[in-house]
Amino acid sequence: MTLVRKRLHQLGRVVTGKTPPTARQELFQGEYLFITPSDLDYNHYYCRSAERTVSEQAKATLRNQFIPANAVMFTCIGATIGKCGIAPSECLTNQQINSVIANDECDPRFLYYLLCNSVDIVKGMGGGAATPIVNKSKFENIDFLVPPLRQQQEVGRILSAYDDMIENNRRRIVLLEEAARLLYREWFVHFRFPGHEHVPLTDGLPNGWERQIFDDVCETIGGGTPKTEKPEFWNDGDIPWYTPTDITRNSCLALLDSATKITEAGLRGSSAKMLPAGTVLMTSRASVGFFGIIETPSCTNQGFVSIIPHDPRARMYLLHNLMHRVEEIRSHAGGATYKEISKGKFRALPVIIPDAALLREFEDQASTLHSQVRTLHTQNQKLAQARDLLLPRLMNGEIAV
Repeated sequence: MTLVRKRLHQLGRVVTGKTPPTARQELFQGEYLFITPSDLDYNHYYCRSAERTVSEQAKATLRNQFIPANAVMFTCIGATIGKCGIAPSECLTNQQINSVIANDECDPRFLYYLLCNSVDIVKGMGGGAATPIVNKSKFENIDFLVPPLRQQQEVGRILSAYDDMIENNRRRIVLLEEAARLLYREWFVHFRFPGHEHVPLTDGLPNGWERQIFDDVCETIGGGTPKTEKPEFWNDGDIPWYTPTDITRNSCLALLDSATKITEAGLRGSSAKMLPAGTVLMTSRASVGFFGIIETPSCTNQGFVSIIPHDPRARMYLLHNLMHRVEEIRSHAGGATYKEISKGKFRALPVIIPDAALLREFEDQASTLHSQVRTLHTQNQKLAQARDLLLPRLMNGEIAV
């Protein structure tokens, strides 16, 4: 493969986004996505959605900052440098994102993977400031070794096949998790569980159901952080140690691994506790009310209330009960610096417990759905690993296309 050195502006036109005047709220009510770094993800191909939108009037005001479908967006400021995505439609980004509109000599998908493969290079251009910034001039003058268009298209086709499968699995994960939530609402909110026609209500509850508090039905455990200055607590550790970002950045409930591991010494030298597989994790401070299920014995930092039901058949029920009541849970969080719900407040919250047979049936059905989620999540991890192994080898011509 013949590679030619080119600067980024030779591959496409670079556009820096801009935020409409926030005082003009009418500009933020429309059909065009307004994409910020929080809408992008290091492992997502297309940016499918955004927290905010902008109007046709905003487009008229900021026409030069709008980008077309298939433009490649790249975050160029602060800790989020390197978040990358492809615009799914005509949209606007904020000023933290530089976008590249590929020209006729560059394939947009290849350009996306080229930038994904160059994150460390771009980060290095940001300098050592507290908030590193790669401005448009620096960004558009980065040089790359680039193959001819036909080879670009083939590289883009190969790599995007992995991302297309990952995206398809993500959609299936969303549908499976939503199916479990709908099943919970149907049975335990609307009382349309199997055989409900023959179960009378007493004090507003089906016979056999009980009003309790969480302290009655589960063990609640906090976490801890080993001392960072002790390398023996961290180096070569193999115990999964979860932090809230492992959940808030995760696309599904099944937590197959943590970003950080600690050692046995780290576990013994901190207030972290080993949790059994199947423990429900709930973030309890700052970002309160995000959930996950651990698949192997693990521990957490102090940002969680970890929930171990006394009756294993109640695990899925308690998980979905909590997710259904997340706003209520957050309303009990207090604190001036950041919101937090204590274990004591959580344990005192009321919870309705259905009869044992219905708990068991829901556990079976919901567990089947979550097992499919775990399988798809595992497939996505393997697909991403394979893609990331191929990416640099395709870019440097080591693998011919």
